[in-house]
Amino acid sequence: MKDIIIIGAGGFGREIKCLIEDINLVQKKFNVIGFIDDGIDKGTQIHEYKVLGGIDYLRLIKNKPQLVVAIGNPSTKKNIIQKLNGFDFPSIVHPSVSLSGTNISIGEGTILCKGTILTCDIEISKFVILNLACTVGHDTKIKDYCSFMPYVNISGEVLIKECVYVGTGAKIINDLEIGENTIIGAGAVVSKTLPANCTAIGIPAKPIKFNN
Repeated sequence: MKDIIIIGAGGFGREIKCLIEDINLVQKKFNVIGFIDDGIDKGTQIHEYKVLGGIDYLRLIKNKPQLVVAIGNPSTKKNIIQKLNGFDFPSIVHPSVSLSGTNISIGEGTILCKGTILTCDIEISKFVILNLACTVGHDTKIKDYCSFMPYVNISGEVLIKECVYVGTGAKIINDLEIGENTIIGAGAVVSKTLPANCTAIGIPAKPIKFNN
């Protein structure tokens, strides 16, 4: 078993702790040694583990553990990861995830939560989160740092660029492109390509503002 620290001690961090426990029931892979969180006091008890400190604490560790980043906001996640050199970020995949198709690649630090389904010919890059019961169709490419909340459905032949955030229950129709840094609201149905740096909501999803 390899030591691992969870970055982020909020709700999703606690869910990742449970996900790791499910993995260990099938094959003992990870030894959780605690949480890292800049916004919670060192020593705070989170379930059976403690907050070890903030991000600066990791620079003091000589024998570097593996890390998993349990933060949904893509830009925050990216900023934290870029500060951490020399660490190993394993992919964290719940045992129930369907990966039976051919030609599926998953980048480092990616998290696939319970009930997620991937079909075939799919490329998922680094530090992507697919939360509970998401589906990803054939020939889809998802770039670094994207986050998808529970029950997002992505059809085939979709290109999703870096740092996209997709809210719970949204649907992305096939053969589309989502620009980088775009936010898609919960329950939206995306039926046309979306530009970069926008927030899109509704059925069909339309940009309502552009983000800096």
